[in-house]
Amino acid sequence: MSSPAHPVALNHQFDDLQQQYEAANMGMWAFIAQEIMFFGGLFAGYTVYRYKYLAAFTEGSNHLPIELGALNTAILIGSSFTMAMAVRSAQVGEKGPLLRWILATMALGIAFLGVKSIEYADKYHHNLVPGLSFEGSGQLKIFFSFYFAMTGMHALHMIIGLGIMLWMIPKIRRGTYTREYFSPVENFGLYWHFVDIVWIFLFPLLYLIGRDPWMTIM
Repeated sequence: MSSPAHPVALNHQFDDLQQQYEAANMGMWAFIAQEIMFFGGLFAGYTVYRYKYLAAFTEGSNHLPIELGALNTAILIGSSFTMAMAVRSAQVGEKGPLLRWILATMALGIAFLGVKSIEYADKYHHNLVPGLSFEGSGQLKIFFSFYFAMTGMHALHMIIGLGIMLWMIPKIRRGTYTREYFSPVENFGLYWHFVDIVWIFLFPLLYLIGRDPWMTIM
């Protein structure tokens, strides 16, 4: 009796595609749990120092352009939608829509980084990047140290996500992802949604809490 055909996408260590899917999904959730702990440490440190130096952190928030922060929030919410549509397209085996939704997600991710680069350039121009030329109190310097650490790590995750999507595009074009094998797209979707959710917390924490909503210090 001949053995059943071995699916091309099935790795040798798994019995079937369902087992492979469950293992990959569990691995991604374990990774996200680790990332939650990493960003949670940054959020906790920021909260402690904000409580300790409230006036300086309030001043720091007023240095941040709320319009650019809101624009980036809208961009990332849009990218979550396009990513969800990409996952759906992969699940039903639609190669063309999957490619288009991934490209749309990449475009929004690049737009986010473009807006963030404008904001970073403004802080550099006004000597608000922690370093020898920093203009401000030591307590304000702590705020901007957290600002660049938290938003910088978030931007790094965005760049990694863009790199992964670039890696996926040739596979999408070859038809690697089908209705039977779509776990890489789905798991990447989880990663992208997590990065978006981190920003949803960063925006109010850095830009909104305790500030005058109509004033930005230049």
